[in-house]
Amino acid sequence: MTIVSAERRGNLLGVVDRSWRKSGYRMKSINNDPDVPAIFAQTEDGFGVSLIVGGEGQVFFEVDTPCVEESEVAESTTQATAPTYEGMEHIPRPNIHSPFWSAGAP
Repeated sequence: MTIVSAERRGNLLGVVDRSWRKSGYRMKSINNDPDVPAIFAQTEDGFGVSLIVGGEGQVFFEVDTPCVEESEVAESTTQATAPTYEGMEHIPRPNIHSPFWSAGAP
């Protein structure tokens, strides 16, 4: 929910890109679009991972699993420590200001 300014989005994608490469992820695609930048990678065991910056700097991490067999998952035994937005049609726009990530051009 942190506001990532247009000036800092490239920094965020660069940090994630370097971390993923260092972890052995294979880069599948990089979208350098100034309005909707994104990176797409794949882990050694076939998981797809992506970071997409949407409208107003809304950042999304997504993970796609390789083929798996469906199984039951137990309910969490702890309470969430942040909003889950469960049942909401849309996730709210970022609303947390960071001195670094929300900063404009120097």
